[in-house]
Amino acid sequence: MATLQDMGITQNQLDSHWMAYSGNRQFKQDPRMICQAKGKYYFDADGRKIFDGLSGLWTCGLGHGRQEIVDAIAQQASQLDYSPAFQFGHPKSFQLAERITEFMPEGLNRVFFTGSGSESADTSLKIARAYWRKKGLASKTKLIGRGKGYHGVNFGGISVGGIGPNRAIFGAGVDSAHMRHTVLPENAFTKGQPSQGAELANDLIDLIAMHDASNIAAVIVEPMAGSAGVIPPPVGYLKRLREICDQHQILLIFDEVICAFGRLGYKTGAEACGVTPDIINMAKQLTNGVIPMGAVACKQEIYDTFMDEGGPNYMLELPHGYTYSAHPIACAAALASLDLLEKEQMFEQVREMSPVLEHAAHQLGQLDLVSDVRNMGLAAGLSLVHAPGEPALNPFLVAQQMWQKGYYVRYGADTIQIAPPFNVSAAEIDSLFNALGDSINQLSGQA
Repeated sequence: MATLQDMGITQNQLDSHWMAYSGNRQFKQDPRMICQAKGKYYFDADGRKIFDGLSGLWTCGLGHGRQEIVDAIAQQASQLDYSPAFQFGHPKSFQLAERITEFMPEGLNRVFFTGSGSESADTSLKIARAYWRKKGLASKTKLIGRGKGYHGVNFGGISVGGIGPNRAIFGAGVDSAHMRHTVLPENAFTKGQPSQGAELANDLIDLIAMHDASNIAAVIVEPMAGSAGVIPPPVGYLKRLREICDQHQILLIFDEVICAFGRLGYKTGAEACGVTPDIINMAKQLTNGVIPMGAVACKQEIYDTFMDEGGPNYMLELPHGYTYSAHPIACAAALASLDLLEKEQMFEQVREMSPVLEHAAHQLGQLDLVSDVRNMGLAAGLSLVHAPGEPALNPFLVAQQMWQKGYYVRYGADTIQIAPPFNVSAAEIDSLFNALGDSINQLSGQA
């Protein structure tokens, strides 16, 4: 087994890094180091080949080390490594903005660039509030999220998010309220979108009655909630949200940081579900995870409102942005990534392999420790029976077994999450889920 010295790091270097979303104490006792990636595989410090069962962090659907993206980055870095994001532009950001609109539902044709999904969430929430102020409706400030929702880690995102541990430790956030989540006992082990639960969208009507539409700026939901464990929307749920928002002058935001650019087999989750929001957040697959980048796509009318009410034309219509908004190297990576998605017909491949993943995932629903299986597109979430007083323990133990077997999967709360690269084969899916089943059975045998 490789030592820290073999990995080229010292104990002090290991101790210096406060890792993101990690159990730092456990990790530093037993480091899991990824040292290389190629295609659908990672390689650890011992040179072991590890199948990437989550496409990075839902980011690398095209696989790792794509030469087309590497070349685009290298060329851009040698030509223009950085350009000021404020008051000056560079050609690739405008080319990319138009390219992104080709993937968006009709009408979402104005693109604001960010550096991540968390920044995209906060950007869309700020745009929503500012939009209503520009419209002369300054009281519309409250934001509506949903239980089990995940919208990144900035204050706006955790405020509308509905995963308790992600927000409880930080205290008060932005003024928000929450609809109930859509995980219902009667929908357990449903394949794809559940048939029951569309009526939960009417929670929004109850919140409007409580807070009044004159005080509500926007509703934000994920078409498919990924980080909470792959939660597909009930059939008709998103359509009903759209209807209610239209009736009460409330903006509808889809957080598609996971869904956009292929995970559901379509260009967007909006397309997959047949519902068009007012704003779409995106990140992750935009650059195939190679370099941080996010974006927010808005309807023309939202953009026009800011332009029409912007004052003298040299003034800032929206005083918001980031140092790395529309970074030239990120733009180059995104353009190459989007080209590959279309050239290699990745959306079609996802639609072809989704039933294979669905079948393999639900086969594990027969295991004693599996309390639910959910799937949509090329993604699956398995909920595991809780260890006494420790709901997150069993997924952690299963994921460690998987790592030892040569498979990387995500564990979070009481779920194991699977989202392989878009060009995964049926044999690779079977191998992944066979290993997962063995790992769950091993844990069951220990119980």
